Amino acid sequence: MEPSSIRAQRLPSSLLSCILRSHTTVRQLHQQTSPSQIPSPTPFVPDTKTFLSLIGRNLSQHAAKIPTWESLFSLKSMQLRKLGVEPARTRRYLLWWRDKFRKGEYGIGGDLQEVRNSVAHVRVIEVPADRSSRTLAGPVASKKLIVNVPPDVPVNEPKLRALKPVNGLKVQGAHTIVGPFIEPVKGMGGSIATVKVQEGMWEQRRGEKVDGGERRKVQVRRKRKLEELRKAKS
Repeated sequence: MEPSSIRAQRLPSSLLSCILRSHTTVRQLHQQTSPSQIPSPTPFVPDTKTFLSLIGRNLSQHAAKIPTWESLFSLKSMQLRKLGVEPARTRRYLLWWRDKFRKGEYGIGGDLQEVRNSVAHVRVIEVPADRSSRTLAGPVASKKLIVNVPPDVPVNEPKLRALKPVNGLKVQGAHTIVGPFIEPVKGMGGSIATVKVQEGMWEQRRGEKVDGGERRKVQVRRKRKLEELRKAKS
């Protein structure tokens, strides 16, 4: 068999050049996409310990093993295994939440910007409604939003228009804030509340396994059927 270098020399120069360019392009694309993107911390999730605490499943016990934000978003599954993050489903769960965070998909509180000592204040405000929803006669229509504002900062009209509504919360009745992990501030009639970082706030609960789960379901049901047949014959 001829050496590959000799066969390459016999190829037309135009074809050889095309092959080399294609190989270089694929290699460049691989180099560009292989490094994992490391997102920036957020005010509500400033460090590794907070992230692991929020996603639950007792992952906060591994905070000392993953000390930096960069390591949290760059360690591979095998590296996490060597660090003692077990079992495998726990590592998959961590990698799943890691990917969601990269995409900006947070749990409750993840989009809050005004956070002090792991606590954020939210309040109900009224702003003018969109032009499309205004009526020709009568007062200008308004809508109620829940926004994240520090408790000691007065909210003026220009700032109202720039604030973004907080995800995952809604107004019930006249001005009561409702949503998961909301703690109303006393004496405010429900219009001002706090959201505090808590263990398992973002946890996705595991479903109950039926017949050993998807991986063992066929095997478990087969054994059960064989046992039933054995008992029927005896």
